[in-house]
Amino acid sequence: MLKLHRLNALRKTKLQLLQHLTANQENPSLNYSTAPDDKDFLHRSILRTDHFQASLPRLPVPELEDTLKKYLESQRQILTDAEYDQTVDIVNKFKATDGPDLQKRLVAKDKQNKHTSYVTKPWFDMYLKSRLPIVLNYNPFISFQDDPRPEYQNQLIRSTNMIVSSLKFMKTLRANILEPDIFHLNPAKSDNMRFRKVMRMIPSSIAFYGAYMYKAFPLDMSQYKNLFNSTRIPRPGKDELVVDKDAKHLLVMRNGNFYMFDVLDSKGNILEPEVIMSCVHQVMKDPSPPSPHPVGVFTAENRDTWAMYRDKLIGLGNEETLKLIDSAVFTLCLEDDQPTDPNDVTRKFLHGEAGRIWFDKSLSLILTGSGNACVNFEHAWGDGVAVLRYFNEVFANSIDKSVVHPSTDVPANAGNVRKLEFKLDQEMKDNVEQSVKKFNTTVQSLDVDHLEYQKYTKSYVKKSGMGPDSLMQLAIQMAYYRQYKGTVATYESCSTSAFKHGRTETIRPATAETKRACMLFVDDHPIPSTEELKNAMLACSKKHGTLTRNAAMGKGFDRHLFGLKTLVEEEGGRVPELFTDPAYQKLNHIILSTSTVSSPAILIGGFAPVTPDGFGVGYSIEDSRIGFNVTSYPPARNAPGFIECVTKSLDDMYEVLEGRNPRKP
Repeated sequence: MLKLHRLNALRKTKLQLLQHLTANQENPSLNYSTAPDDKDFLHRSILRTDHFQASLPRLPVPELEDTLKKYLESQRQILTDAEYDQTVDIVNKFKATDGPDLQKRLVAKDKQNKHTSYVTKPWFDMYLKSRLPIVLNYNPFISFQDDPRPEYQNQLIRSTNMIVSSLKFMKTLRANILEPDIFHLNPAKSDNMRFRKVMRMIPSSIAFYGAYMYKAFPLDMSQYKNLFNSTRIPRPGKDELVVDKDAKHLLVMRNGNFYMFDVLDSKGNILEPEVIMSCVHQVMKDPSPPSPHPVGVFTAENRDTWAMYRDKLIGLGNEETLKLIDSAVFTLCLEDDQPTDPNDVTRKFLHGEAGRIWFDKSLSLILTGSGNACVNFEHAWGDGVAVLRYFNEVFANSIDKSVVHPSTDVPANAGNVRKLEFKLDQEMKDNVEQSVKKFNTTVQSLDVDHLEYQKYTKSYVKKSGMGPDSLMQLAIQMAYYRQYKGTVATYESCSTSAFKHGRTETIRPATAETKRACMLFVDDHPIPSTEELKNAMLACSKKHGTLTRNAAMGKGFDRHLFGLKTLVEEEGGRVPELFTDPAYQKLNHIILSTSTVSSPAILIGGFAPVTPDGFGVGYSIEDSRIGFNVTSYPPARNAPGFIECVTKSLDDMYEVLEGRNPRKP
């Protein structure tokens, strides 16, 4: 990763900087603080937010030989012997004919675009060109833990505190004083003020390499610009992402109705919290009935259909209203009901009722009547890294630095709340009604179930020698094997934000090791010993660790093959047989779509399956519990049955980790 001449120069630079800092410890100009000194900001980092961005390494284009080897290894687990033999022949043919030249062209194109990665534009295009509705197919949600202070777990109080904390995050980001995202491999060495002072003195053009010497890895933050004042606009054939930084208002949705009010003054300062609280309160108390024609349902339509409807809405005189929605800082969705069952909460946050969420907005903050809160986000603009940072900062700041309290008096009619009204003719009203019916039919076809498991937790798994994520993935593989007696295409998302404009790479958790472990734990055969079962689990953990490291370092195979295939399609040439092989389609027909986000601020996350016969498996393993949130489309798949099998798998592995054999009576 490092070029030798840069590394040698940086070693010399580091020594000089350390000597300089040691000699100038009393110099006031070097005593910087990350403590907040302004009520409008989360903090003032002494390192600029974008300090490392210019020097981030570029995502490598993997070697073709390595990619094809990994591709076949993954295919072996889901193909029959005959299918696999045929795919081996196709891969060998590709390696001897089309592959090398295609690889050369991809590398050449990558070198011509050194400002980004070879997969960035195709990945954006994949999302933006998809004509599928984004609800269920793309938008996920992440739900917040409850406020630890019960008296603050109130829709009005919590939404106001979260709005203000969100605005602080936005202003800190745009002032370039948000602490940069850095993965600290050795926090004791690098996650301190001394490290930050050293990094501040290294030019941005080489700053990444300076951090690398401390075993600290700055992460790409290019996606953050789309967190606020951002939306996806439907266009025929390919949608568009738009940001309007000048807008100062918030969009609020309640009962399918739209409201807006300013949250920043003319100079860009955050309005007084009591004013914002009053505006939210006015929306909550508005007696307007649910909208009979909730236009927001159009954002759940087929994208070309929505693009057509949007043009018609503009033709009816709604251009200003649409612009106000598109440019809002973000959307606050207020729900009157108070679901308590976790499955009902998932439905509320994942899709809600027709027209209650504007799914195109990059960020929607949803609060139920009881103060349960989540973020639902559009996926084209970015991945979990930026959203998780926002999520964690807002959760902490809204609690530690609350600006309104149960004792706060709500001013009457402060601020200027404006209700937005759409002008609809009969044709558009009919279109809304048809979209509502379609939406209801779609979401009613989704099944949801969950598991909260507390027999063992993250710290216990680590002490056993297993990687926590590998155990969770083995539980998923074992559950499917127990339920359906098979191994199928599985997807786990892994961030590649260690690279400039990195998005994600795929981890393929279905391996020879997991397949063998599933057979040992589930199949009828001579009962394996406890030691054999434990060794099989450890082998899965070791393999999964390797796959995860490869993916994080841009050395998976999925994005490389995607880049090669996209290049052929862009050039309009003949598509190699590798990409038309039914086995390639089978590997990319994801039955088990899995994803995890880990944070004390998160209660659970969720998303729908990516195929009609698949599962959407959100999971987390924390120091207090294990959680699963599973979705499916019956009758093709059975989410409650899957949860039962996950529970059995977790129980069996616990027995093994405790030195007992679950296969013996």
